[in-house]
Amino acid sequence: MASFQVKLCYYLTFFKIISIIAASYSSDEWKSATATYTKETDGSLITVIDVAEGACGYGDLHRISYGKYSAGLSGLLFKRGRSCGSCYEVSPSIVVTATDFCPPNYGLANDYGGWCNFPRQHFEMSEMAFAEIAMRKADIVQIQYKRVNCDRSGGMRFTIMGTSYFYQVLVTNVGLDGVVAAVKVKGSRTGWLPMGRNWGQIWQCNTNLQGQPLSFEVTTSSGRAITSYNVAPKHWQFGQTFEGKQF
Repeated sequence: MASFQVKLCYYLTFFKIISIIAASYSSDEWKSATATYTKETDGSLITVIDVAEGACGYGDLHRISYGKYSAGLSGLLFKRGRSCGSCYEVSPSIVVTATDFCPPNYGLANDYGGWCNFPRQHFEMSEMAFAEIAMRKADIVQIQYKRVNCDRSGGMRFTIMGTSYFYQVLVTNVGLDGVVAAVKVKGSRTGWLPMGRNWGQIWQCNTNLQGQPLSFEVTTSSGRAITSYNVAPKHWQFGQTFEGKQF
């Protein structure tokens, strides 16, 4: 009986490992899409200073280190902002971060200007990134892409925004799968407070946290969580950015 239980345990473990490998392979497989580019003077998608710019809320992409390797995604890929921060390898071999939404244009045909119409899979890339996979005169090209982990330099960054009783934080420079699924904040006079997604990667709670050092717990879409304690000092100010731990 004991021998049977050992064998059963072995086979169950074996099949569990196989299923995990299969799931991982499926998520990393190459898929087909199209790509275009948008012209900007310095090669990035969004260059305005307003931190609340763009469908992900990232604002100046150079300031948050995403820079020219950024892309707006069509609705099917953007998933109403749940893909913000995710990384994609685009053939032949560049990695871009999802930083914005490419809106549909149903006044144009899907294959003639309506590149981001549902259910197309499309990347609107920065001009400089596009030039690394195709000639600029190509306008639109067929590509292969797959999700990959994000290789970030330094820790996650937390930009504090809002007002006293409408506290917001923008989370950027997230490693691993790049996508934030949940955020909690803790002041020195509070417990852990779950934050709700306002839009993109801007998270909010209706609590006055001024005058308290702040800690953050971030959970990615893969379920991994990491806690950065006392990231912001007691006398933090709105508009400041602080660096925490990294996955």
